[in-house]
Parts: sequence; C-alpha cells; structure tokens
Amino acid sequence: QVACVEVVEAYVERIKEVNPLINAVVKDRFEEALQEARQVDKLLSEGPGDDCLEEKFPLLGVPITVKEAFSLYGMPNTSGLVNRRNVIATSDATVVSRLKQAGAIPLGVTNCSELCMWYESSNRVYGRTNNPYDLQRIVGGSSGGEGSVLAAACSVVGVGSDIGGSIRMPAFFNGVFGHKPTTGVVPNDGQFPNAHGVRTSYLCTGPMCRYAEDLEPVLRVMAGPGVSKLKLNEKVSLEKIKFHCMDHDGGSIFVSPVDKEILQAQKKVVQHLESDLGVRVQHVAIHKMKYSFQIWSAMMSSKDSEGQEAQRFTDLLGDHGKPVWPLWELMKWLVGMSSHTLPAIALGLTEKLVNLNLSGKAKLVSMGKSLQEEMEALLGPDGVLLYPSHPTVAPKHHSPICMPFNFAYTAIFNVLGLPVTQCPLGLGSEGLPLGIQLVAASYNDHLTLAVARYLEKAFGGWVLPGEV
Repeated sequence: QVACVEVVEAYVERIKEVNPLINAVVKDRFEEALQEARQVDKLLSEGPGDDCLEEKFPLLGVPITVKEAFSLYGMPNTSGLVNRRNVIATSDATVVSRLKQAGAIPLGVTNCSELCMWYESSNRVYGRTNNPYDLQRIVGGSSGGEGSVLAAACSVVGVGSDIGGSIRMPAFFNGVFGHKPTTGVVPNDGQFPNAHGVRTSYLCTGPMCRYAEDLEPVLRVMAGPGVSKLKLNEKVSLEKIKFHCMDHDGGSIFVSPVDKEILQAQKKVVQHLESDLGVRVQHVAIHKMKYSFQIWSAMMSSKDSEGQEAQRFTDLLGDHGKPVWPLWELMKWLVGMSSHTLPAIALGLTEKLVNLNLSGKAKLVSMGKSLQEEMEALLGPDGVLLYPSHPTVAPKHHSPICMPFNFAYTAIFNVLGLPVTQCPLGLGSEGLPLGIQLVAASYNDHLTLAVARYLEKAFGGWVLPGEV
C-alpha cells in the first residue's frame, strides 16, 4: 500500500528529528538506504507474484538498525574503543548478511558500551545514549542504542547481542521486545569482540523489535539453516503451558532488592494468566539463583573443554596492542587522561580478583552446571518461567557504577543457555517501562515467543514515548 521509498524516508526523517536528543544512531547510511528502497519499489513494480517475492524476501524493504559491534559493510566497527575509531567494516556479519538477503534495509549503526561489557551505553568514541522516556536515564547495554532507537520509533527491527543481558536489559529499560535465543543456533560471526573459548557457549545474537509478532520472522532469518532446532512451526496451546513464577533471586548480597512496582507488574501477569487462561501459576524458589552473579562470573572466566583460558578483558581493551594496565588507566582516568570509560577500567581490575580463589571458582562452576540441570528439569518440554528483568526500572545516568552487579538477573540465563524473551508491560508511575523475562528450556523458544505475543495483547506492549 505504501512505496518502500516513502517508508524509508519516514524513518530517516524520524531519526533526524529525535537522534540529536537520544544519540542512538552513531553513523547513518541514509543515501544507500534510499537507493536500496528505490530498487525494492522497482522490483515490486515489475516482479513476479507477491507470494513468490514474500517467500524469497520475507523482510523486503523493512528498515532495520544494527548494533555498531556488528560488521555492516562501509560502517564503523569500533565497539566504542578509541583505538579502533578508524576501523570500517569491509564485509557484513553473518546475521546482517542474512537480513540483507531477506530484503531488509539497514539505516545505520547504533551505540553500545565500551567493548560491549557494561550496562550503560556510553563510550569515548560516540558519547552517551539517552532513554527516550526520560533523557536523564540510561538505555541499558550493551545493545543500548538499539533499545533506544526502537523505543523512539526510528527503526522496525534491531540486531543485538547478549552475553549478560545485552539484548534484554535495553529491551526492558526502553519498553520493547528482545529475544535471546537458545545458545548456539544464531551465528555470532562478524562482531567485535566475538566470544572465544567457553564464552562461545554464552554469547547470543538475537532480534529486538517494537512488536512481539516481529520477533519470530526475524529470528527465522537470523538462524538460517539452524532454525529447525527451535520448533517455531509447532503450534502452542497457552492453556497447556506449565507456568512458574519467581519474584526475586532469593536475596543476593550483591544485587539490589526488586522494586515494588516491578513485583506488582509481575503479580498482575500471574493474575491475568490464571483468570484468563484458567492455568495455575506455580511459585518456585530456586535456591541457587541467589548466587547468579558469582556463578556467571566464574563460568565466564573458566577454561573450555580443551583447557583454553577465557580471553582477558584487558587484552581486548588493548585490541591487538599491548594489554591495558587497569590500575594505571584508573590513575589516568582520575586526571581526565584515559581513553577508556570507568566501567571498563573497573572490569579490568575485578577480572584479576576472580582468579585469586580457584577452588571457590570451581565450586561455582559446578553449581552452575547443577542449576542448569535443575532448570531444564523444572521447565521440561512445556514450561515457562516468569522472572524479573532487572531489580529496578531504568536508572539515572552513571548510577549503575553504584550497583554494578544488578545485571545478574539477566546474566544467569546466558550461562544456563536458555532462551529468554523480554516482554514490556506498560509504564510505571515515573513514566518508565516495566517488563518481565519469559524463560523456557533449551530449544523451546517457540513457547516464550507465544507468551510474549499473548502478553502484548493483554498489557499493550510498546508505548510511544511522550504519549502518556
């Protein structure tokens, strides 16, 4: 009904209008995108029947944005690292290539945290990205630019990656949908930094969207031949799902208590499921979840099955140069001379501490494996767990440094390898998004996606910033 050029032009104008406020798109390719839109219109005017085109190009003419950590031909690929500021991608990451082949049109690349290892998207290359619901709030990280750009209605689909909640935290803080697929299905190739050693089992690439129904078609394209493992063709009967609910992690000393408003939103979901579907939501208390942060840290820094050490963060900060000395960088930071952000320096310092207690680390890795078995058994072929996305709504800028481990609520599911869909649940009293994580056993992505579509209808899904 609408020409592709008109669609792309509308999104380009929207980005030009709001990006000066949110600083989400760090480099655009508007001219190329409009040229590609003209080619789509030409194809539609002279091409074969619609069915044939839809099968070949399921995302034909859909405007998308891509996290800057992924290679997108001709675009920068710095991951917010100053000594990579001149790096321009000469090829496309695998998922980007698949989306382009499916007909999607990239509008540009979006901001992330330095080296994708922090939950505030701010760095010394592009500066800070702001939350469209309140510019004084964070967008989350590391796929924060994607969360912000989608929430502000500047893009239809976002490409994100997640090793500790980097898709789900931005989706939560910005009130959009995000999906961390079952580990090992969607390829991670073509992003910097990519995972090595044991971390290849924890890093996931996945879709972020404003509308729940868009997650599945985008995930199909991203997964390519591996999609058959995800059972997306299986029909889901919501009444037959065994729902479980956990209100908090059990009271970790490292993590903030869950806000009352977030707990209230989760309670409303439980009540709605029980009254509308006639199901009984089982409240569970999984003791090991209390140690989520410690388990994630230990598993992230453990050796893989071949004995290969996990890549050190300080080596990544140096990016093929000399490893960075975090203590020296801290001194430089204090006098405004470091090219790194404080969270990156702090992570470099804490990395050394994790390896001091090797016997304690081994116990935590073993606890993680046992928690994984417990979760798989609990969820089984038809279970979905409701779990908070984060202890607080989007915090103010810089405040995550005072509560650095709150990402444990999302991170635990990376080391467990489980699929998780982040689902918005409207806005709270401060006008900031609320939401919930939907978790299933491995390869049961179809269950969490179906529940997300259901909850979107019940709770309204994405809300345009400034509308309420």
